[in-house]
Amino acid sequence: MRKKRITVSVISELTTDQRVIRICDTLAGMGFEVHVIARSFSDSLPLGEYGFSATRIHCFFRKGFMQFAEFNTRLFFRLLFRKTDYFLANDLDVLVPNYIVSRLRRKKIFYDTHEYYTGVPELKDAPFKRGVWKFFENWIFPRLRVVYTVNDSVKNKYHEEYGNEIAVIRNVPVTTSSQAREIPEHWKNKTILMMQGIGINPGRGGLELLETMRYLQGNYHLVFIGGGTQWDAIVQKRSEWQLEDKVDMIGKQPPARLKEYTPLAHLGFSLDGSENINFLYNLPNKIFDYIHAGVPVAATDIPEVRKIIEQYHCGICFKSNRPQSMAEEITALMNDPLRYMALRNNTAPAAKELCWEKERMKLMPIFEPYL
Repeated sequence: MRKKRITVSVISELTTDQRVIRICDTLAGMGFEVHVIARSFSDSLPLGEYGFSATRIHCFFRKGFMQFAEFNTRLFFRLLFRKTDYFLANDLDVLVPNYIVSRLRRKKIFYDTHEYYTGVPELKDAPFKRGVWKFFENWIFPRLRVVYTVNDSVKNKYHEEYGNEIAVIRNVPVTTSSQAREIPEHWKNKTILMMQGIGINPGRGGLELLETMRYLQGNYHLVFIGGGTQWDAIVQKRSEWQLEDKVDMIGKQPPARLKEYTPLAHLGFSLDGSENINFLYNLPNKIFDYIHAGVPVAATDIPEVRKIIEQYHCGICFKSNRPQSMAEEITALMNDPLRYMALRNNTAPAAKELCWEKERMKLMPIFEPYL
């Protein structure tokens, strides 16, 4: 019997989109024939080895209206003529062509919404753009029959607005036995603070964490790994504040290589603000990456993150996101070795619970009826 085919769309480059990779590997393991259509630029990382096939649409425009217009127009024609049984759209920025083609071709569509999209900070001061995205969401979302998202806060918000039944599939890692890389010489005998992720954008605490280094006394070393729209501003401020010797900036890495860096940290940071609803409802996958690496989490006090930290006692939530205040709380924690080691030890049982091996068991029943 021929395998059922799912065509998956995502506007990311795929290489660092661990959620999409994990879900597609799971679907392929269930017996679907999975093909991913993603995006690439001239400086994109090469595609990895996956349990599914993947192609990318090479794009010229990187931001603004044109990036979405270019990708979605080309995606529309890819979807229109691709042999497939089902469509799986990842986020609102690829939903429109998927929905239109699914209606034209009378094919089933699944929707994975990674965040409360119209609450992103980029739309906060752009009412026209937000209105356009909200128009499309209002049109399509109530008509979707199979929807899942990343946490209860996003689920509840969408259910309140549209009434859909929505499943929760958290963005947790696969359990692996990857080893830490050899520690760089200039990191030795220092307390390593790390913020990783390709979305180090305004509102996600990158500049505040950098400024925190101005108040920390002792052998602290900060490492940023990834990228984002605030990356260049952090580089500039690092030079302006003369922190080059205390702060490293490492560009985006493939997931396997990133996992070699993470265990070298003493604290892993997730500093999303609460000023906009998207960040307030966020549950960053980086906190799970830290936990799996045995690294306690230091985070801003937003609901979904606080829930994990309080349930597993594997980190701290800052009382304030002011750099001086965060420096004081970091110092207090690292000067209390018994407390710190208790948090570090608690990451092991947390990782056993917060893993893809368990989360995938909630995903599989969503798709099993369509095999």
